[in-house]
Amino acid sequence: MAKKVVATLKTGTGKQFTKCIKMVKSEKTGAYIFKEAIVPNDQVSEFMK
Repeated sequence: MAKKVVATLKTGTGKQFTKCIKMVKSEKTGAYIFKEAIVPNDQVSEFMK
């Protein structure tokens, strides 16, 4: 199954997206949480704000 996902991302349509990982501090516990998302290339800066 992983090979199919990798093959999809290598095509022309898959290159338009970026996997972003952002570290966010939780307000309740104070621990850090990692938020992951696959966003279009033009919206990466908005996700990181």
